[in-house]
Amino acid sequence: MKEFKYKHHQLFNPVLQALHKLGGSASVSEIEDVVIELLELTENEIADIHRGTTTKLNYRLRWARNYLKHYGVIVNSERGVWALTSKGNNLTQVDPKIVTRRVNQLNKKQKGDVDEGTESTITASHELDDDLNWKEELLAVIKGMPYDAFERLCQRFLRELGFINVEVTGKPNDGGIDGRGMLKLGGILSFHVVFQAKRYKDTVSPSVIRDFRGSMSANVDKGLVITTGRFTREATKEAQRDGALPIDLIDGDYLADKLKELKLGLSIEMVEKVKVRPEWFKGL
Repeated sequence: MKEFKYKHHQLFNPVLQALHKLGGSASVSEIEDVVIELLELTENEIADIHRGTTTKLNYRLRWARNYLKHYGVIVNSERGVWALTSKGNNLTQVDPKIVTRRVNQLNKKQKGDVDEGTESTITASHELDDDLNWKEELLAVIKGMPYDAFERLCQRFLRELGFINVEVTGKPNDGGIDGRGMLKLGGILSFHVVFQAKRYKDTVSPSVIRDFRGSMSANVDKGLVITTGRFTREATKEAQRDGALPIDLIDGDYLADKLKELKLGLSIEMVEKVKVRPEWFKGL
């Protein structure tokens, strides 16, 4: 099996090029897809695991985006959309050594006494690892659930996302539909959706998508597969194959992010930081 060989600093320019190619802004998955094309990565390189269900490609792209963000060429929104800054718009490539040195310098400043005018806080290495740690812990708990409990989790998850009339209908290992529901847009347009819950440790193959589609009836508008694992590139292509009923995919990483956003099974602790303002006292 061919391993993913690129280090995070070798991905700086591919990420930058991907954003230029995508019109200046893109989601994480869109950036990853274009980087895969630019580097002509094989399926084995794409699937090479870093830890848990997180691939080396995904993990090192996080680092690349983090460095480029604090170098000032890209920014991200709360919705997870990354975009070029005015500085990034004027750059087609960067020197990885200069970017690394500059960001590391800022990181060192942050750890010492920092003036009020210092540039934005640098995300330390442990913060990215912490993100992986809680996701791994969460997915391990979910993978240890009985199959019917996982289906009920998916039912609750979809209800929290705005689905109505969500019911679980599946049986263990039936290879078909596990549940159904309805999504209304603007209180007017209705979409009938069937879903399949895959409590997988590894990858979901295109055959799973094909079998699921084969079990869907003609009066269904959309299919949805929710897994604790991840989808192969071929499975993703099969889900959106031209001429076939479209199927949306939610992998373990995205499921964890959405459960955090919805605060289902997680609690978020905010750390209070108190800063003394000497100038206030001088003004008395």
